[in-house]
Amino acid sequence: MGKGYPMMPVVAVGALVLRDHDILLVKRRNEPGKGKWSIPGGTVELGESLRDAVVREVYEETGLLVEVLELLDVVEVIRKDEAGNIAFHYVILDYLAKPVGGALRAASDASDVLWASVEEATKMEITDTLRGMLQRLKEKGSASSF
Repeated sequence: MGKGYPMMPVVAVGALVLRDHDILLVKRRNEPGKGKWSIPGGTVELGESLRDAVVREVYEETGLLVEVLELLDVVEVIRKDEAGNIAFHYVILDYLAKPVGGALRAASDASDVLWASVEEATKMEITDTLRGMLQRLKEKGSASSF
């Protein structure tokens, strides 16, 4: 099944990976969000647990091994084309994670990868979903701990 024009919503995961006061960002190589910075993540494979999907996706995109800590947010990304057809529909479960090994490198769906403070990230060209997550965390007081 291709990612565009799905027959039903696609379940995906994301990881807000923290190191000290920085978050891990990847520059998206593909749509949705191509060319923008976001957190690592992707679709859940059939039979795969959500946490295992987080670990796999972070490793595939960044070369880092992570420990998944807690669920942070659930968001929907629904994009329509000019004719009004659903081009993308993702239900994304975003988790907090911390690095436990590996070597940082851009791979898979990422064209670049870096560590940035939340303040630096908000000044970058980031995806709307990441901007929304950071705003919600700030409102809850969670983002101040980054």
